[in-house]
Amino acid sequence: MKGTFYITTPIYYPNDIPHIGHAYTTVACDVLARWHKLNGEEVFFLTGTDEHGRKIEQAAEKNKKKTMDFVNELIPKFKDAWQKLNIGYSRFIRTTEPEHYAVVTEMLNKSFANGDIYLGKYEGNYCTGCEAYYTEKELDDGCCRIHKTKAELISEETYFFKLSAYREKLLELYERVPHFIMPHTRMNEIKNRLKEEIHDLSISRTSFSWGIPLPFDNKHVTYVWFDALANYLTGVDYPGENYAKFWPAVHLVGKDILWFHSVIWPAMLMSAGIKTPRRVFAHGWWTFDKEKISKSRGKVINIDELIAIAGVDAARYFLLRETTFGQDGDFSTEALLKRRDADLANELGNLVSRTLTMCEKYCEGKVPAPGTLDAEDKAVIAKAQEICKKVPEEMEAFNLSGALNTIWELVKLLNQYVDKTAPWVLAKEGKTDKINSVFSVLTEAIRITAVLVSPFIPETGEKILGQLGLDGKAQLGQGYEKLAGWGVLAPGTVIKKGAVLFPKDKTNAK
Repeated sequence: MKGTFYITTPIYYPNDIPHIGHAYTTVACDVLARWHKLNGEEVFFLTGTDEHGRKIEQAAEKNKKKTMDFVNELIPKFKDAWQKLNIGYSRFIRTTEPEHYAVVTEMLNKSFANGDIYLGKYEGNYCTGCEAYYTEKELDDGCCRIHKTKAELISEETYFFKLSAYREKLLELYERVPHFIMPHTRMNEIKNRLKEEIHDLSISRTSFSWGIPLPFDNKHVTYVWFDALANYLTGVDYPGENYAKFWPAVHLVGKDILWFHSVIWPAMLMSAGIKTPRRVFAHGWWTFDKEKISKSRGKVINIDELIAIAGVDAARYFLLRETTFGQDGDFSTEALLKRRDADLANELGNLVSRTLTMCEKYCEGKVPAPGTLDAEDKAVIAKAQEICKKVPEEMEAFNLSGALNTIWELVKLLNQYVDKTAPWVLAKEGKTDKINSVFSVLTEAIRITAVLVSPFIPETGEKILGQLGLDGKAQLGQGYEKLAGWGVLAPGTVIKKGAVLFPKDKTNAK
């Protein structure tokens, strides 16, 4: 083992069923978790739901249900969605769990004892959708820039967390850990905002009751972000063995909640005497017609709808290939089908299908021992080995789209290699030695491709390995260093050509 890796999604509001926005973050985390497992690390992957706050309470009231009943009915829909998308999380956390109450209470008590929490009065423009207060300059004509709804002027007694006292410590953290916030453009945004006036954080409410009471004043309910962020500690059983093993975490979040994760959360941890996270990566938004996905504004596609278009692996691939990871992307059914057909069906699927078909025809359905390798064969091997070194660099930098681009360099090269060597011509000419070299190179390079794509499209990766006569799950459990080496696929291995990997008829997508 090379160590441990702890990655988290944000915890999602269960005020409706999950949609493509939830899927994007969760799939990306799953890819990173699978990659680090492949790399020989022990991985903990946390996701879950944020079940407290005014927004949840209001959603339950709108549906004429008790808040807990309302939430309980929605949780299985999140778990079901993640199962359908082949998400292999380690724990699904709910902020209504008793263990979470204990962690939040301990953090509040520690900050209060340190003098970082005080009673005051707050008046400001409040967006229920964000569970956040905004200044006038942060609004557009009094409306939230994210939800496009009018902010509500609220005045209430509240406890404050001394966020302003941690400005210099946060800036020192960013200097000491230059990759703490990624992409780096986001780091600059946060630094610039911190250098402006920073206000203390309101951390309690008296206007609703659905939440964790403050341990030092039970008339107040803990503000949802002070409650929610602590889930990352609860998730690894703070302060127990899992916490000691896996903390600090990597947090993957949408850009709209970067401030909470890169400023408020580390300040809370500093106040409680706990290590700050390892990294916070903020990705962009998926949009329809250049507008943020939002059910309230009719811009949404749920998980079942997403999968129905072209299948699970095609959806996963599209989300992480279509746009540079970290930037915004615009979704359309046409774009997803185009990626499925061009990249997955025509390039990857066709490469596997025609290679194994010809291997059955010209090599008795077995991986051949290589003949004399010429410069053409050696160039393919060298490129495959180069890509095996480059992909880990892309993954370490969280450049998921870049990693896929690199992998597809190999896919395209292998297709060109098939066309250039023309095994059907070699067979007519009786060049058995060259045919054996070509299919020895092709099958091994396809095996490596299957390993590289497996974190992104796990079902496909396993299927390809299976068609090469290998046990996909067992192979992927051996570790990247061994699997990325050349010559793992033994001559004489019987191939098992299967069904088309990516049928283009969307009614056949599974």
